[in-house]
Amino acid sequence: MASSQTASTNPTAARPLKLVAFGDSLSAGYNLPGSAAFPAVLEQALRRKGVAVEIVNAGVSGDTTQGGLERLDWSVPDGTDGVILELGANDALRGVDPAQTRQALDMMIARLKERKIPVMIAGMYAPRNLGEDYAKRFDAIYRELAEKYGLVLYPFFLDGIAGDRALNQADGLHPTAEGVTVIVRNILPTVERFIATLPARS
Repeated sequence: MASSQTASTNPTAARPLKLVAFGDSLSAGYNLPGSAAFPAVLEQALRRKGVAVEIVNAGVSGDTTQGGLERLDWSVPDGTDGVILELGANDALRGVDPAQTRQALDMMIARLKERKIPVMIAGMYAPRNLGEDYAKRFDAIYRELAEKYGLVLYPFFLDGIAGDRALNQADGLHPTAEGVTVIVRNILPTVERFIATLPARS
C-alpha cells in the first residue's frame, strides 16, 4: 500500500493524492502569501518525503464550526481522498457553547463519512481565561469525536507555537511563516499516519 502513495517507489502512480485542508485563518494562511500557508507548506513537506500529493486550501478566515458546516459540501469536492479538519478556534474566542461546537464538528464528520471521505481532525484548546469548566468541555471535543468515529487525531494544531511571540504575528493569534513551518514539522508524522490509513488508489 505504501508504494501507491509515494512517487519515489511508484513514479507511474495514476494521480496525486488529493487532500483538503478545511479550516479557518490558522490553516488558510492569514496575512501570509499562499506559498507560506499551512496547506502549501505541508504539501511541499510531504513531497520532499516522496508523497505525491495535492492539498487544497479550504481555509476561511473567521470561520466558526457552524460556518464550516454550512460550506462543507461545496468546499470538499467529490474525488477528495481525505480531509484535514481544523476548526473551532473562533468558536472558543467567541465563547460559543462547546455543545454547539461539538454538534457542528460531529455533523461535518458524519457528512464526510457518508461520502466515504476519510477525516483527520486537528484539535484546539480553549483560552484559559474562559474558565476551567469551559476549557474542560471544549478541549474534550476533539478527542471524544476522534474516539467516536475512529479518526486520526492531532490534539492541538498550534502545538509548538502557542504563546511564542517570535512565531506569531503581532496579534498573538496567527502564525508567522516560521510559525507555520513549526506547525508543519510537528504535525507531519500524524499526517503521514493518516495517509497510511487511506484506501489504496487505482
